[in-house]
Amino acid sequence: MQTHHVDHELIQAAAHVARTRCRGDNHTMAAAARARDSRIVTAVNAYHFTGGPCAELVLIGTAAAQGAYELDTLVAVGDRDRGVVPPCGRCRQVLHDYFPALKVIVGEGDRLRAVPLTDLLPETYVWADHQLDAE
Repeated sequence: MQTHHVDHELIQAAAHVARTRCRGDNHTMAAAARARDSRIVTAVNAYHFTGGPCAELVLIGTAAAQGAYELDTLVAVGDRDRGVVPPCGRCRQVLHDYFPALKVIVGEGDRLRAVPLTDLLPETYVWADHQLDAE
C-alpha cells in the first residue's frame, strides 16, 4: 500500500467542524478535503433514516458550489472526539467515480496515513466503463 504525506491541517479542519458544527444525531461526521488549488473545503453529514448523505458526499457538492472541482486529499472525522473515520463503501465508490486519483487519510494516532483511494477499493467498478454509448 503506497502512502503519502499526512495533511495534518486537513485533519484539524475536519476535527474543528466535527467539534463545533456536529450537534445531535443529524450531524455526526465532518469531512474536509484539500482542493488542487490548496483550499480546504469542509462539510457535515445529513443523517436521515432514509439514508441521508455522508459527510464525504455532502463535501462533493459543497466543493462544487465553491468552484473546487478537483480534490487532492480527503479525511472524515467523527464527532465526540472519535477521530479519523474511513469512508464507507458507498462513499468510496462515489469518490472514485468523481476523483479517481484522490488520496484518503485513514488510521489513528501514530498510524495515520494518506493512501490512494484505489487502495481502499480494490477491483474497482468504473461506472463510466459500463455506460452504453448513446446513438
